Amino acid sequence: MESFKAKVVLVTGGSKGIGLACAKHFAAEGARVVISSRSQANIDTALEALPNAIGFAADLSDDVAAAALVERVIREVGPIDVLVNSAGAAKRSPPDDLTPAFWRAAMDAKFFSTINVLDPVVKTMAARGQGVIVNVIGVGGKVASPIHLAGGSANAALMLATAGLGNVYAASGVRVVGVSPGLTETGRVAEGMAADASHAGITLETAMARSVQKIPMGRMAKPEEVADLVLFLASDKARYITGITVTMDGAMYPMVV
Repeated sequence: MESFKAKVVLVTGGSKGIGLACAKHFAAEGARVVISSRSQANIDTALEALPNAIGFAADLSDDVAAAALVERVIREVGPIDVLVNSAGAAKRSPPDDLTPAFWRAAMDAKFFSTINVLDPVVKTMAARGQGVIVNVIGVGGKVASPIHLAGGSANAALMLATAGLGNVYAASGVRVVGVSPGLTETGRVAEGMAADASHAGITLETAMARSVQKIPMGRMAKPEEVADLVLFLASDKARYITGITVTMDGAMYPMVV
């Protein structure tokens, strides 16, 4: 694995779950890690496990706040070498409860929380002629789930944006890639599972057991395993990989991509 020593790595959604696991991995490689979250309290808790990192609170669904975050990181830490977008998750809902406002909120929560940061960062990276962006997306963008239609649509849009931006910026020395985890042992997945249980009229424990039974590997992914892939894609070992989204779902959805 290429050393990330002294490289500036911004991890959005870096205070919990997959984002925090990514931040820990990059910090272990010597990177200058910056995490962001909407909650300063969550940042403060996360920084206890990231003693050499710093964190800035920002609501990334707001494009002005996202641009201000990017400017602050560049000003106070340095040009961003790696951006990991792990912020945002759309709420789940039974189809009958969907409204245009709910669909719009899902796009704000996931799609725009990524794009609002990615847009200014990819342009500064292109101006420098180097950089890597890794979007943590989710398999909900490839397989339609009745209670995850709005969020899945946001994920699908991010997959297309990842492919298109990877193509557009390849000649500029910037790589844009995606990672789409399946079920992962995080608080966010637990919240989604509760919605599944409510929709199906079963207990949370039953919903969890049914979901795990569908995974051929027999378990959910661990956040650290997703972080391993993120770190690889951000490294020079993946220097010819761009414009794709890699699915890691324990073979739950066997399909040609």
